[in-house]
Amino acid sequence: MSEVTKNTDPGTTSTEGGSGELQDSSRQLALSVVEGAMDKKALSIEIIDVREKVDYTDYVVVMSGRSDRQVGAIAKGVQQHVKQALGVHCLGVEGLPQGQWALLDFGDVVVHIFHEDTRGYYDIESLWMDAARLPSPADEPGYS
Repeated sequence: MSEVTKNTDPGTTSTEGGSGELQDSSRQLALSVVEGAMDKKALSIEIIDVREKVDYTDYVVVMSGRSDRQVGAIAKGVQQHVKQALGVHCLGVEGLPQGQWALLDFGDVVVHIFHEDTRGYYDIESLWMDAARLPSPADEPGYS
């Protein structure tokens, strides 16, 4: 994996060689997922910090597409962007052929891409109501 830029946010600790470095790399991975999704015009992107809640991943990223074709394009775009930007390969993909939902497993980051009509039915975000959210670049002014 290529070198990951350290986060300098005041609320984040990071130590060389320690667990902070791992947390920074998983955070950088989550942000890279969002960048790839934004390139494909993903909607309603949420980055959920589940490090204190589960042991199988650090972040869950949830987003929507307007059509089954866009869901597939977002999934492929995210995989390509993360591979190119960080050299990280997706460990597994589920649900893609149907186009209503896709799951991408990057290990430290799990990505759910829903057709916007299907997202409300599964309501993944409510499972993590009490988990912290990271600010998403998609929330910044100018992103549409």
